[in-house]
Amino acid sequence: MKKWEKLPGQLKTDAVRPYYDFLSHKTGSLILKRVFDLIAGLILLVICLPFMLVIAVWVKCDSRGPVFFRQKRVTRYGRVFRIFKFRTMVTDAERLGTQVTVNHDSRVTRAGRFLRKCRLDELPQIFNVLSGDMSFVGTRPEVERYVNQYTDEMYATLLLPAGITSLASIKYKDEEKLLDGADNPEEVYVNTVLPQKMEYNLEYMHRFNFFYDMKLMVMTAFAVL
Repeated sequence: MKKWEKLPGQLKTDAVRPYYDFLSHKTGSLILKRVFDLIAGLILLVICLPFMLVIAVWVKCDSRGPVFFRQKRVTRYGRVFRIFKFRTMVTDAERLGTQVTVNHDSRVTRAGRFLRKCRLDELPQIFNVLSGDMSFVGTRPEVERYVNQYTDEMYATLLLPAGITSLASIKYKDEEKLLDGADNPEEVYVNTVLPQKMEYNLEYMHRFNFFYDMKLMVMTAFAVL
């Protein structure tokens, strides 16, 4: 971890300090976490590459537009990176609606509905894991506009890399259904859903260790199935 003095300003607060002190004593788990990400990432890439090629062809044939969706997200220490996903929505979907997706969203393509339901759209994030931008387990990366609305304590989640799955992801695996029917889905997400998810993310920070990460990955597999 970075030294406290070298952290970005928004992380050097009294609310973040207890989380920092806790993680400072988790050097072994942090090293194991990165080693696991690299080894598991390479193995999964080899196994999943044929399936990813099939999905890529399906996405390209199903609707007009690129195969991948790339978007700026925020990860460890507030660093901005571009997340990789298979495109599940029509081209320029962000211009046609909000940043959040609701159930039965008309912007989602036919292939996209299946990919999102089975979480297969997130397979390309293996590349983000291998590059170090993400980890298999950690707080889901948000766009900058949502991160800018974090409370001081919420910024503690940026002490670790963003993740593909998390305790919050498992609890809110049907998030789109929760936002369905809302007059302003984005407002509901920012004011209600995001704070509730961050409670789980902060709980994860309190409980972080390598073996807890392994438990969350098993829980994710069951949740998807």
